[in-house]
Amino acid sequence: MIDKPKIRVVLWRHGQTNWNVENRYQGHSDIPLNEVGLYQVGHAAKVLAGMNPTRIIASDLIRTQQTAQALVDLTNIKLEIDPDLRETNGGNWEGKTGAQNREEDGERFKQWMFGEDVRAGETGESRSAVAKRARSAIDRGTTESSGTIIFVTHGGTSRALLGSILELPLEKWPALGGLSNASWSVLEPNIFTNSGWTLVEHNAGSIPEPVIGNEAPA
Repeated sequence: MIDKPKIRVVLWRHGQTNWNVENRYQGHSDIPLNEVGLYQVGHAAKVLAGMNPTRIIASDLIRTQQTAQALVDLTNIKLEIDPDLRETNGGNWEGKTGAQNREEDGERFKQWMFGEDVRAGETGESRSAVAKRARSAIDRGTTESSGTIIFVTHGGTSRALLGSILELPLEKWPALGGLSNASWSVLEPNIFTNSGWTLVEHNAGSIPEPVIGNEAPA
């Protein structure tokens, strides 16, 4: 018999926005979901509800709150807000397309895309700064909690969180693929080391299936 984990962390990215489609850097800009995004989160919420979540915690931006609300409507779980789950502050890049940022701030944008720990848009946040604040939200949310906790957040924040939680060197964070809109990653306690976390699913749209034969050491 395979025991269910006592705690499970789900990092759920918000649904699609018009700025996603236009490849505009969103960051802290408060952009709502578009019609496709609303459909995406409605579908995803039906799957996530099957994980029997115990808490739903979202960033304070409208796109994550709209995403979380789709799951709240199905589960009647109180929505909690934590601003530390926000997307990376993009500084001077916000509202501009990738092409504009490459033209106006090419060297910095290149460094950012290759995973260097520079400030986004000169006045924004570095990846390590995002990881630090977002990790504090995860730590608060999981302290004295059990079951499946849904953290509704953003693409860049999710990658920084995964790199931090999995204790990867910062230069290896770009190896983590991005999350599609309304998709999620699932983390569970590492059964082999009895400390830390295991990435169970990444960029997923389904409920995790048990890995048969993957048992903890005696």
